[in-house]
Amino acid sequence: MNAMLSGKKGLIVGIANEASIAWGCAAAFRAHGAELAVTYLNEKAEPHVRPLAAKLDAPICMKLDVTQPTEQEALFAEIKQRWGKLDFLLHAVAFAPKADLNGRVTDSSADGFAQAMDISCHSLIRLCRSAEPLMHGGGAVLTLSYYGAEKVVTNYNIMGPVKAALESSVRYLAVELGTQKIRVNALSAGPVKTRAASGLTDFDKLMEDAAARAPLHQLVTIQQIGEMAAFLASGSAETVTGQTIYIDAGFNIRG
Repeated sequence: MNAMLSGKKGLIVGIANEASIAWGCAAAFRAHGAELAVTYLNEKAEPHVRPLAAKLDAPICMKLDVTQPTEQEALFAEIKQRWGKLDFLLHAVAFAPKADLNGRVTDSSADGFAQAMDISCHSLIRLCRSAEPLMHGGGAVLTLSYYGAEKVVTNYNIMGPVKAALESSVRYLAVELGTQKIRVNALSAGPVKTRAASGLTDFDKLMEDAAARAPLHQLVTIQQIGEMAAFLASGSAETVTGQTIYIDAGFNIRG
């Protein structure tokens, strides 16, 4: 395989298991020659993530709850000590309390909305702030979004406004970090059956509809999403920033 990321160092935040989009991206990054640092959310997640980190030959595998500043500080201190730089970052973290996720936006609680926004959106901003000093001479930041940020998707509920804020943040970050040659983009993937997606009501029906209506009449895989992520992290995409890029078999162009 083309080693377009040879010599690059990347941080992956958000792998939950082998079905994660973050795992598909990490596998593609590694296949293209990158060396990776991997995080896991907590002790419950560690047994699922650490074996995957081993498959990636990741020299760094550390706990990171993005709501805990000391854990983020420790992670970036380790990256600085071991590598002295960071070339790219994948942010694949999202959360909303179940009651708010399954209810109407109209009925969402202030605390639930704030928590969803903090973990799913502002955490990207915090990670960019930590990564910026390590991205000497440029870098790439990627995050994961979904079509529900742009259009109303049944049962996506509170995550729609939250992902819309995430995509807007991508544009502002791209402008602010562009002077450092740091590119920031969002990947808007079609529906994939991940652990996070399983929390959405009638998700199987949403997947069937996406496959039926997409111009290519298929769903996308985490491997296909990973290949796009690897391209965007590489020098081949050095002029691509501030974009929300769809990997959804063309579903988003349908009215």
